Amino acid sequence: MRLTNRRHGSKIDLQMTSMIDCVFLLLIFFMVTSSFSRTERELDTGLATETKAAKAASDLAPIIVEVIRGDGGFVFKVGGRQLASREELTDVLRLIENKLDGAFVLAADDVAFLMASGAIQACKDAGFLKTTYAPTADAK
Repeated sequence: MRLTNRRHGSKIDLQMTSMIDCVFLLLIFFMVTSSFSRTERELDTGLATETKAAKAASDLAPIIVEVIRGDGGFVFKVGGRQLASREELTDVLRLIENKLDGAFVLAADDVAFLMASGAIQACKDAGFLKTTYAPTADAK
């Protein structure tokens, strides 16, 4: 018993036009969406090797500028020096060679905004690449 009715000698015709269109569409899609840039592992890191001078400069502690309560109001404190004006602070900070590590400005909660922002601006005027502001909870 035969379930199919098939004649001998008949050819099966396949329509190749639509398949060729699909192949070309896929080819164009992959050509357009592929990335021809270098892979990430081949890119240069951009990190320079450390020299002895750079290593010695990075071993220094970052500069800490504190805004504290002085005799006549708030003053700037850098190390053991107390400075009354922003101009004096800028002049002292310009003498410091370690500007790559940045500076930290510490101010208590009761410090006037003008004093804290003046310390940040003095660091920027002195040439520090980055300045970090850190409020302290206690007044000094």
